[in-house]
Amino acid sequence: MDTAARWERVLWASPWLLFLSVPVVDLVSTDRPTATRVLAGAALTAFTVAYLSALGRIGGRLHLRPDLVVVVVLGGALAVSLGVAWVGLMVYVSAAAAATLRARWAWPTVSAAVLVSVVVGYAEGVPGFLFLPAICLLTAFALLGTRVLLRVNGELREAREELARTAVEAERLRFARDLHDLLGHSLSLIALKSELAGRLAEMSPARARGEMADVEAAARQALLEVRDAVSGYRRVSLAQALTEGRAALSAAGVSVRLPGRTPDLSEPVDTALGWVIREAMTNVLRHSGARSVQVDLTEGGDTAVLVVHDDGRGVTAAAAEQAGSGLDGLRERVAAVGGHLVTSEPPGGGYALRVEVPLAGAAVGTSAR
Repeated sequence: MDTAARWERVLWASPWLLFLSVPVVDLVSTDRPTATRVLAGAALTAFTVAYLSALGRIGGRLHLRPDLVVVVVLGGALAVSLGVAWVGLMVYVSAAAAATLRARWAWPTVSAAVLVSVVVGYAEGVPGFLFLPAICLLTAFALLGTRVLLRVNGELREAREELARTAVEAERLRFARDLHDLLGHSLSLIALKSELAGRLAEMSPARARGEMADVEAAARQALLEVRDAVSGYRRVSLAQALTEGRAALSAAGVSVRLPGRTPDLSEPVDTALGWVIREAMTNVLRHSGARSVQVDLTEGGDTAVLVVHDDGRGVTAAAAEQAGSGLDGLRERVAAVGGHLVTSEPPGGGYALRVEVPLAGAAVGTSAR
């Protein structure tokens, strides 16, 4: 338990010290030897400090501590030796025991406090003080309930903190995945266009200027998408991804065959397939060494199937390691709309990526998100 929480418990327990006024008045008004008064006053002060220390630990670890020993020993000694005016200390003993001990030790201590209050009341012939045993029991029950509430509140606070940490980590992963998908494609396109412009600079300055204009446009688009990603409102459509993929692959000299039409899909499905196309085209540019790429999109019943197949060299170990995070991110996106993604190396060579998603993925995607 931290220091602030402990001081909060001490301040919470302090108003109940008002009932110590009874033994204080008895100490001042009753004629006793000076040494007895001094010792009783010092013992009462030590009792009060130990009681506040014990109550400051309520809700923390349950075990016997010196402060509780001081409360029990001094409380019992003062009540037995100084009479019925000091029996009220047994209420504080019950409270401290219930606040800091396990039930198997707390209840015997509370029972001993009840017994002391009964014996002293009868010995002094003051039956009016026999209500104190009931108060000792009620106080013990109240402190046990308070202890449970504090423990439950502590667990709830820890659960909230854990949920907050989990949400931050999930958002961090989402943001890292989005930046990987966004910048991986855009920077690959910029690198290819820049390389092409460099080769064309002397042979065809006009074409080189056109390629550099494309580089500028791609850089501006990447900047816009990064800003949108930071704001959390970025969306990549399937049609947009196909158009950008064709431009990037054509600039690299790769032949591209795309679907004849782009069907109307729900927004979550359309966005998920757009990210699949974007990552697939980026991996073709970076790793495959392919000369041609074919993209097929079919609808059948309540599902849509997207297949991206290239004639490259397949997946080498290095390429698989580099592409792993991107494919993992794609699997998460596809799973969010109720679909699944698989990769393979067909018998004829190359590399194939196949995604199957339900056309009614909007509701699934919303709930998952």
